[in-house]
Amino acid sequence: MILTFKYTIAQPKIKYYILTNVRAPPDKAFQGFTILKFREDISMDIIEKLKFDMQLCGLSEVTQKNYEYHVRKFASFCEKPLEEVNLDDVRVFLHYLRNNKKLGIGTVNYFHTCIKFLFQVTLEKLWNDWRVPKLRGYKTVPVILSRDEVKRLIATIDNLKYKAIISSVYSAGLRISEACRLKVTDIDSSNMQIFVRQSKGNKDRYTILSETNLSILRKYWQQCGKPKEYLFPGQSGDAPLTTSSVRRILQDACEKAKIPKKITVHTLRHCFSTHLLESGVSIFAIMILLGHSCISSTCRYLQLVRMDAFDIRSPLDILGGDDDA
Repeated sequence: MILTFKYTIAQPKIKYYILTNVRAPPDKAFQGFTILKFREDISMDIIEKLKFDMQLCGLSEVTQKNYEYHVRKFASFCEKPLEEVNLDDVRVFLHYLRNNKKLGIGTVNYFHTCIKFLFQVTLEKLWNDWRVPKLRGYKTVPVILSRDEVKRLIATIDNLKYKAIISSVYSAGLRISEACRLKVTDIDSSNMQIFVRQSKGNKDRYTILSETNLSILRKYWQQCGKPKEYLFPGQSGDAPLTTSSVRRILQDACEKAKIPKKITVHTLRHCFSTHLLESGVSIFAIMILLGHSCISSTCRYLQLVRMDAFDIRSPLDILGGDDDA
């Protein structure tokens, strides 16, 4: 049985709780007691509670940083304590983002997701999706590179470390954060697979290890200091290479390869999926390699496959009295 004694001292916005076991003898009841301190400040405490709630929900560190950033933007716009905001404030803010700031539908909807979490979980306020709806929008088709363009892109990278990480992203269908966090022990050359830990949704998975990429990785490991923990360490050596560094590597390579398409590192993941589909790989196998939970997420790559890969003839070509008609 636990008794709770509460008192405040000096700072009225800080409460202290002492927990002690009443089963202990009176002379030892307070030995080894625990003091729990809870702050009741206004604005900063909401952010701290938001962080606590996100950790409790098991959101990834990247997601936590993104949620906090977007909530702070919302708080700055409202210019009042977060516990006083209401759905009208959210409606005005999202309308401002879309119609004044001209932000994209995906960006505005991400703000919607972050603020909804703030309301429902942290502030414990009612949320109404009818009053604060997500924007309806069109789904764009991702830009992809041809096999020749990918080959040219990788060939222009002279730095062995940079070539290794870009090759790994394309050859294994990795997300940028997954590639940066790879560890030396994640490369399983015996089974020709790569272990991807704590990816999107806090899920582990295996993906394929390319023989060509393995050759590049071995050469890189031998000639670039034999990294011990992270496969692609940053300048300090203790932390992984940053995602912003990888983005710069790709943009420099695109300029050297004279590829005019606007692509990101994630484009290489799209290329991985599309090129496998064109090679006849099962879409269910690709779903597993990508770490998708739903086949519908993988099926969108079907619209990126070249028409000749399906061996389909237009009905107009068949109308001309062809023998195949």
